[in-house]
Formats: sequence, C-alpha cells, structure tokens
Amino acid sequence: MERLLVRGTLEQGRRETGATVVARDSAGYEMTSGEIARSRAFVRDFLADAHSRHGLEVSDRAADVAQLVVSELATNVCKYAPGPCLLDLEATEDSLDIVMWDSGAVLPAASPADPARVGRHGLELVLMVCQSFSVHREPVGKRVRVRISLRDDPSGDPAGSTVG
Repeated sequence: MERLLVRGTLEQGRRETGATVVARDSAGYEMTSGEIARSRAFVRDFLADAHSRHGLEVSDRAADVAQLVVSELATNVCKYAPGPCLLDLEATEDSLDIVMWDSGAVLPAASPADPARVGRHGLELVLMVCQSFSVHREPVGKRVRVRISLRDDPSGDPAGSTVG
C-alpha cells in the first residue's frame, strides 16, 4: 500500500488528556515480512521530522522503543493477520501514541511466563515498555493502541514508566 499523506500540526487537535498534538502521520502496508523494516523506518523518520520541524524532544531510548514496539506489532500482523495494515502515529510534547489496525479478528494476548519458551515474547516486551496498551475490535479487524514516553527523567529512567 502507499503511504497516506496525513500530517498533523499543533492546530489540528488535542488528545483526550488535553495534551496538544505536535505531529501526526499515517502509513498503510500490505503486511509482509519486508514491510516490518519499512514500518520501523516510518517511525524513525516521523520522530526525526517531528524533532526538526516542531522541536519535539525525543530521547534515544524513546526512539529505540518506538521502533521496537512497531516492529513487534507489525510482526504479529505478519504472523496472525496477513493483509492490509494501517499505522497511525501521534506525538505530543511528552508521548507518542502508536495505533496499528489490521484485518485479523483474533485479539492479541501475552503468553504465560515460561523461561524455557523460545520466541513469542513480542507482546510481553511491548507491555513492559509502554505506558498504556489497549485493543479494540473494529467492524473489520482490530486496533491496537500503545503509548510510550518520549522523554527520560534525569536518572535516565523512562518518564512516567509504571514498570519497576
């Protein structure tokens, strides 16, 4: 699929929390394994663009986490819901919302802890690094929404992290 040209600006809205949206963009993919790298690059480019155009401060950790989260979500789409996928990004001064829609009907669930298990740790990783995680059924498919902090506190820990 082609990239959707949907850019947000400061004037275009506020999140439900009252935070001003600094940047927003969307992309669509026919989710195959090669698209996972493209989705990571999309996030990296989005954050770099938001920094250069809007002065958005993004820690190196946050940029890495955002790419990891998108990579894991895209991998799940490839494995369990191949087909079209939409990726929406929305940044405020403090956080990034990552929303991924796919056509699969099965809702993701983290596997029970098992130190002997090889693989299938992606959702566990996502849950550990995000401030929030939600899944919503849609008329077709589902929409996964995660929020990550874009800043670190002075000690280097992710700002607002609830994992400890």
